[in-house]
Amino acid sequence: MIDKIKGHIEKVKAFSSETTEDIEKFRIEYLGKKGLLNDFFAEFKNVANDQKKEFGQVLNTLKNTAQDKVAELKASLENEAEATESLQDLTRPGQAIEIGSRHPVEIVKNRIINIFSNIGFNVSEGPEIEDDWHNFTALNLPEYHPARDMQDTFFIQTNPDVLLRTHTSSVQVRYMENNEPPIRTISPGRVYRNEAISARSHCFFHQVEGLYVDKGVSFADLKKTLQYFTTELFGKSKIRLRPSYFPFTEPSAEIDVYWGLETETDYKITKGTGWLEIGGCGMVDPNVLTNCGIDAEIYSGFAFGVGIDRIAMLLHQIQDIRMLSENDIRFLEQFKASF
Repeated sequence: MIDKIKGHIEKVKAFSSETTEDIEKFRIEYLGKKGLLNDFFAEFKNVANDQKKEFGQVLNTLKNTAQDKVAELKASLENEAEATESLQDLTRPGQAIEIGSRHPVEIVKNRIINIFSNIGFNVSEGPEIEDDWHNFTALNLPEYHPARDMQDTFFIQTNPDVLLRTHTSSVQVRYMENNEPPIRTISPGRVYRNEAISARSHCFFHQVEGLYVDKGVSFADLKKTLQYFTTELFGKSKIRLRPSYFPFTEPSAEIDVYWGLETETDYKITKGTGWLEIGGCGMVDPNVLTNCGIDAEIYSGFAFGVGIDRIAMLLHQIQDIRMLSENDIRFLEQFKASF
């Protein structure tokens, strides 16, 4: 009897039909009041005691298999009918398509690229895993230079000459090595520094650096370019350049934009001064030009860098930088209306 039930299990598994009538006949044959299952259950009392357990298990398997097969075939027919109906009814509304959204960092990066492309800057990219020459030495930071401590670096343990880039200036070095002046390029990308993660800082973030090399480039050209940039991005044209130090530029400066003190938020983000620091800049050090194969006696240039994450937080009023990398759909959906 057990072998007979097992044979029916295989028969049920192999059953297939594309008509409602055949499926209903199949259901009645096995699951109806006078179906085979009821007959088998009626035989349970005649089974030897040592076989009752196995008999019950096999019988339940047949029952579940038959029920699943009927449900599967009915669902298949319903889906097919629905699909056919939707093709025949041209007035039926289509399925809603979920609208995606751009990441706030991507939104700000694209805006910056568009701003600089309007004044002739192209986009250059490079590897995130760099060597010491492109990340440090070519940028006027030879081995054991104390300024290397300004950037706490992730080095590859098996090869101390390989590291995760700490800035996209390494891309500018590669670009100068392979292109002759005039050079006008920006280098957006992700960079890494061994910093403690908090609401205001992260071990990886995004920045965009700009480079302009040509004959007769002056600090006045740098200031005018930055003024154009801040006006286009923030709608604020008043900037100031504070003296600073960067190994690869001389002279060097911090870029401040006058944000104003119109709201309580303005007081908070500018610490009551109205001025907001957005990046650094300076004239390219002649040693850097020479290291990249450019004659520093003929050409000069300026460079600048700003943090994309910080600007995104500022423009979109994001309080915690960690939200930019947590992939929370609820957070990302807020930017569906952005471009």
